[in-house]
Amino acid sequence: MLQDLKKRALHRSKIIEGQVRGLQKAIEAEDYCVDIITQSLAIQKSLASLNKLLVENHLRTHVTHMMKSSDVEQNAKAIDEMLKVFEISNIRQTK
Repeated sequence: MLQDLKKRALHRSKIIEGQVRGLQKAIEAEDYCVDIITQSLAIQKSLASLNKLLVENHLRTHVTHMMKSSDVEQNAKAIDEMLKVFEISNIRQTK
């Protein structure tokens, strides 16, 4: 993993960890529903931000390497992986 992206991803994951702990406390304390929903939505945005960093790293490292390969199977695998990520992302957004 690229060091800058790794550092940013770890930082983001620690923020998410704290947000989840806060969400758990809010649920246990039976806080106002809209406040709990707001916290949950903030976590989802943070996860999306983390996913963006992970996809960026994958594109800059693995996909780049695979696409430079003269191996047609490696090229196809790189494309299939990115299409799978795209499909999963779109399924979750539309549901």
